[in-house]
Amino acid sequence: MEVQLLYFGGCPHWTIMEERLRQALALSGIAATIEHCLVHTQEEADRYRFAGSPSILLDGRGPFQTGTGAFGLTCRVYATPDGPAGTPTVEQLAEAIKEATTT
Repeated sequence: MEVQLLYFGGCPHWTIMEERLRQALALSGIAATIEHCLVHTQEEADRYRFAGSPSILLDGRGPFQTGTGAFGLTCRVYATPDGPAGTPTVEQLAEAIKEATTT
């Protein structure tokens, strides 16, 4: 599985996302390297379909895409069981990984 972590410089949540993503991969039994993708420009954001920082792509797909089509150098908010947060929970990430491996 190709795993990419997209973020922009100064994002306060990308390191938490990386930690949770590593935990979710371990829980899922997936041995994957996380590719770090630092997004610098709006052009890069458009190319990656970057919906905000931090974001992940699993085999090129964004499991938490909202379909708004807005891409850019912005902070991202995720819906979690405890309310809005800067990253999904480990459980939400593990579920996204599971879905990505079955499709």
